[in-house]
Amino acid sequence: MALPLRSLAPAPPDPILGLTEAFRADTRPEKVNLAVGVYVDDTGVTPVIPSVLEAERRLLEKAGPKGYLPIDGRPGFKNAVRDMVFGPDHEIVRSGRSATAQTPGGTGALRVAADFLLQTGSSRTIWLSEPTWPNHPQLFTLAGFALRTYPYLDDSGRHVDAGGMLDALRSAAPGDVLLLHGSCHNPSGVDPDQETWSAIGDVVIERELLPIVDFAYQGFGFGLREDADWLTGLARPGLEFLVCTSYSKNFALYNERVGALTIVAADSGRAAAALSHVKIAIRSNYSNPPAHGGDIVETILTDPALRTRWEADLAEMRNRILGNRAALVAALVAAGVPGGWDPIRRQRGMFALLGLSADQVARLRDEFGIYVVGRGRINVAGLTTANLPRVVQAVKAVIEG
Repeated sequence: MALPLRSLAPAPPDPILGLTEAFRADTRPEKVNLAVGVYVDDTGVTPVIPSVLEAERRLLEKAGPKGYLPIDGRPGFKNAVRDMVFGPDHEIVRSGRSATAQTPGGTGALRVAADFLLQTGSSRTIWLSEPTWPNHPQLFTLAGFALRTYPYLDDSGRHVDAGGMLDALRSAAPGDVLLLHGSCHNPSGVDPDQETWSAIGDVVIERELLPIVDFAYQGFGFGLREDADWLTGLARPGLEFLVCTSYSKNFALYNERVGALTIVAADSGRAAAALSHVKIAIRSNYSNPPAHGGDIVETILTDPALRTRWEADLAEMRNRILGNRAALVAALVAAGVPGGWDPIRRQRGMFALLGLSADQVARLRDEFGIYVVGRGRINVAGLTTANLPRVVQAVKAVIEG
């Protein structure tokens, strides 16, 4: 019996990680990878931040047995990350109407969320922003959802198309699932303002939609609480939603795969019932989460002094990204590159859209060794003092033709 392959042709490479493979195979010494969403310092290296090193030292000193974690992870980790998302004094926390499960990264949280929803009778339709993270459509399609999209950016690509977005969502059927980026929208870096978040919440209630918030970059935009401004729209008494969080970026724990899924329910009883079904989804998938990365996060968040050190580490990464945004805009303007670049300075998180065509993106890669994604999504953190002038000149060359 042969493998049930539809074709012997290889599957297409992942749109982001596949580019990284091509970048590694590129022998040009001046190549630049702005495709993958990984923080690097000005030397081009992803650092292990000092607070993480200290947490690992403490964990090594008290190392114990390597037994399985509970299906939904360690209670200390779950409470700590829940409080980081909402704030320990938030109504959602005080009322006990949320339940959190530890997952292998934010991607793991999204897949558990998808499985949980379908196994409990959710609508099989999910609405995604256009554009969105390239793994979102693949993940939810393979889980069994039908995809719909709502417009997200205006014609400039620099601002949210609030009217178009809200009009599209008003056509959603009651019960449909709505995927929202909590902050630092990937790929655009463009986020709704408070008025738009409130309007999104109104449409969610009006159309009886079920939101999933992909919150992968808390603290990478303007600050831990500032980046949770989406709560303005959704954190209303009785409103139910899901939050998928990642600690790859804000703790620089990329290969530890640390994430969480939090269910916010109408009351504590519904939250507990939801968690029981989440545990079924986890048990039938990966059984229980890995320990080490989660233990690092818990160690940092539950020790006041170490948390202060981590917040300083996070601020250093965030400020470098904000500085890179300003430097990029200044360099593009100084070089006379056509385009309205100033809004990039005020956007949030690791990513920005340059608004390039597929041909221009290909030219950047083939002629200049500069790797970007899709419509010219760049990882702003990947810009360094050494490569910024060359990147700007290459962008100018492909835009001017």
